[in-house]
Amino acid sequence: MTAFENIVFAEIVSTIFYTFFGLSLMLACWWLIELFTPFSLRKELEEDQNTAIAIVMGAMFIALAIIIAAVMRS
Repeated sequence: MTAFENIVFAEIVSTIFYTFFGLSLMLACWWLIELFTPFSLRKELEEDQNTAIAIVMGAMFIALAIIIAAVMRS
């Protein structure tokens, strides 16, 4: 019995759906964060190369990914 025999088509479709759903939620969170900050995050990250903001944003997106994954799993 191989590992591929136990895979159901519905599991593949739901995995693809939840992948794009999670990515769209992460994009929406980026848009909301960009909207509510008093400065341009893109300018701070790209032009000014602000390392502190990059670390905070990275940590925030890791936390959001964990939360979104936990909600989708439940």
